[in-house]
Amino acid sequence: MTAIQHADHLIQFNTQLAALKDIIEQNTYSKIFVFADRNTSEYCLPVFQAYLDDFSSFDIIETDPGEENKNIDFCIGIWRTLLDFEADRKCLMINLGGGVITDMGGFVASTYKRGIDFINIPTTLLSMVDASVGGKTGIDINNVKNIIGTFSLPQAVFIETDFLKTLSERELLSGFAEMIKHGLIMDADYYTKLQQADYTTIEAEAIYRSVEIKNEVVTEDPQEKGRRKILNYGHTIGHAVETYALTNDKNPLTHGEAIAIGMICEGYLSQKNNTLSQEELADISQYILKLYPKYVIREESFKALTEYMQSDKKNENGQIMFSLLSRIGTCDYNCRVTKDDILASYAYYNGL
Repeated sequence: MTAIQHADHLIQFNTQLAALKDIIEQNTYSKIFVFADRNTSEYCLPVFQAYLDDFSSFDIIETDPGEENKNIDFCIGIWRTLLDFEADRKCLMINLGGGVITDMGGFVASTYKRGIDFINIPTTLLSMVDASVGGKTGIDINNVKNIIGTFSLPQAVFIETDFLKTLSERELLSGFAEMIKHGLIMDADYYTKLQQADYTTIEAEAIYRSVEIKNEVVTEDPQEKGRRKILNYGHTIGHAVETYALTNDKNPLTHGEAIAIGMICEGYLSQKNNTLSQEELADISQYILKLYPKYVIREESFKALTEYMQSDKKNENGQIMFSLLSRIGTCDYNCRVTKDDILASYAYYNGL
């Protein structure tokens, strides 16, 4: 597959990481670090090394897995580790893992000594089609997702679909939600193709199309001042539900499961406050519910959900802002809705 150009770097697909050797050799890095969580170290690091002919000229920095660890305390630990290893500004950090690793690793790299080079090698479907593309880095504070971060571009992104073999079906389904979102906001034909696809054996061409869509949007609006906000469809309510579940449920939702809920709720808002048709709303709702487990948005969570949404990065002048569909394949941004409509969207979802 042809590499996708994003800003000053390439997003490469199934290249067996050959170009990574060239980057390392051309830049003569003083030290190389691989940042991973414990799961990635066990299941993905051997694949990474096999692609690079048992490359071992690096130090591993390992963290605990999970969104709950994407916080400033873990970042401080990583910065201290870099200091202990006497890392200078000519070192390289390779972020090998899912969205937590690429988000946090990019943030650590972009701030250590005012910035060192980093490379993203996403190992989950979610991070391949979303977190590793677009130059966003970030961590969570007080249960608010990605509220602290930078816009900082990697030297390269390498997407190797062999890593998908290490994932459970639930993890694959989590990433598939972002692919559905890409079709809904930008490409109706792609959405239709996904409806006919099997998420457990997702083809590389579909992943490539999702990356193309995200790349087109973020290239036009790298600082999220305008059109890039459409990538947040399903995320205003979805992030709030995800955060609530993470702190209150014994078996928290995955990111994709929460975004699936958000896409249905915000689909309802799109039908009520924009021009999405009733038939399109029914199509979206029925398709998503076929794939994702039903969740109950409990009444006792409503206050907390509102508080989480009020901390969303997209808000302006204290107003919760949404990205809403005008039809399948087209999305508007900076849409305002009433709190009563938000509550009605929960009722719509719960009633399905």
